[in-house]
Amino acid sequence: MFLELEGVKHDIENFSAISFSVFYHDIIYDSSSKSNEEKSALYAADRLKKIGLDQDMISKTEAQIIATKSHQKSDDTDTDYLLDADLSILGKEPAIYFDYTRKIRKEYALYPDFLYKPGRKKVLKHFLELESIFKTRHFREKYEQQAKENLTAELQLL
Repeated sequence: MFLELEGVKHDIENFSAISFSVFYHDIIYDSSSKSNEEKSALYAADRLKKIGLDQDMISKTEAQIIATKSHQKSDDTDTDYLLDADLSILGKEPAIYFDYTRKIRKEYALYPDFLYKPGRKKVLKHFLELESIFKTRHFREKYEQQAKENLTAELQLL
């Protein structure tokens, strides 16, 4: 994600906050949990308080981490850059994307296909039904078309 954000660093208002968000957004991750983002945000807030960061920076970081749960367009441009960097894998070349999907399936190996496939299809369709997967012009121009092709191809395999 840092490599993706490097190309738009000059457009990011608070690169420190977004850096903390990148670092902590998946610090707590359990594939069977629906509260990873909230737990990661709380963990980040606790750690950032301990190193003496001001409350505004902590609050911004917490909000950005929580935003990675729903990936909805934000009023905060920095948050949109974070969300787009988080989804950038969707627009990578097919070999990289399908390697990612194999890792996702392995991550959710505890679920049999009859449970995994409908859930995965729902996620793919959700992204394909969006007017745009990416919220910022930079990421739309760079990844939107390939992301839609990748998601469509994966959907056809399920």
